[in-house]
Amino acid sequence: MNKNKRLIILKKFEQYYLNPTIKLKYKTYFELLISIILSAKSSDAQVNKVTKKLFLYVHKPSDILDLGYDQLKVIIQSVGLFNKKALAIIKTCRILKNIYNEDIPMNKDKLLLLPGVGRKTANLFLNIVLKKNFIAVDTHVFRVSNRTNFVNGISSYHVENKLYQCVPIKFQSRLHSWFGSHGRYFCRSLSPKCSICIIKIWCEYPYKIIK
Repeated sequence: MNKNKRLIILKKFEQYYLNPTIKLKYKTYFELLISIILSAKSSDAQVNKVTKKLFLYVHKPSDILDLGYDQLKVIIQSVGLFNKKALAIIKTCRILKNIYNEDIPMNKDKLLLLPGVGRKTANLFLNIVLKKNFIAVDTHVFRVSNRTNFVNGISSYHVENKLYQCVPIKFQSRLHSWFGSHGRYFCRSLSPKCSICIIKIWCEYPYKIIK
């Protein structure tokens, strides 16, 4: 896809998705981090159901440690990979308590050292908290980027790097929300709504069906 098409698409998204917001519900940075960790392979709606109960008992890392692995696992069992996530959250909370005095480090390299925190989680967390140009590539961003031919990449890491290279800085902080929303409502995995898509004219998906 050429530069002009990309710019048109970004401006269309800017006009259509006027108030980009994250769907996860949280009150503190700690709750946000836990919610993002839980969101891998799970919908935001399902995560919100789980955290609505979890955050009744948990407000800081030491609360998670007091709750313990077995109890945490029971509470979050309706999200994907709950066993693995429970273990990662316990380990992360232990680090946050022992090293960071229960605060969350606002540094990408330090965040990436926390169990359960990958590039997507770190980028999304910092994008929301610091309001800076971190591009988080989740399933939706990866699919929209590749399917439309906005950028192509065989991994989220490759897509992330290419997006940084071709997306103007003024759009970068909102890109995750735009592409995420587009992937949920239009460019869906199994049945994309090509006929009513707001960027169907510029999309380069070879199998799009426009009636």
